[in-house]
Amino acid sequence: MAAVNEVSRKAEVPRKEGIYERDGTLYVIGARYIAEVASALANETRVRMLELIASGVRELDEIAERIGQSKANVSSQINRLEGVKLVKSTYTPGRRGVRKIVDLQVNKVVFILAPEREERTVAVQ
Repeated sequence: MAAVNEVSRKAEVPRKEGIYERDGTLYVIGARYIAEVASALANETRVRMLELIASGVRELDEIAERIGQSKANVSSQINRLEGVKLVKSTYTPGRRGVRKIVDLQVNKVVFILAPEREERTVAVQ
């Protein structure tokens, strides 16, 4: 049974270059996309935000307070993380305006340097 599950999971791995979320895993395929996600993760502030969000859904105000950054900076950093599908934000009514709620989309990132290529058949004459 374990072998069947491994085979079916492998079938779910995307093959085309890009950034894909599948069951809590972010698959990043191809050099351009790897560079984009790696760049988003190469900032200590953004990684601290991810660690905080990993422990539960957070409001933008709380994230700013907990990491000692301005709301504007945190919002900009969250937008960068959203751009590579690591987090997702939603808006809910607050006492004064709207509240930005941030949730982690994945708990694992897999970098794939080259997508699996389909087998090619070569005819020999």
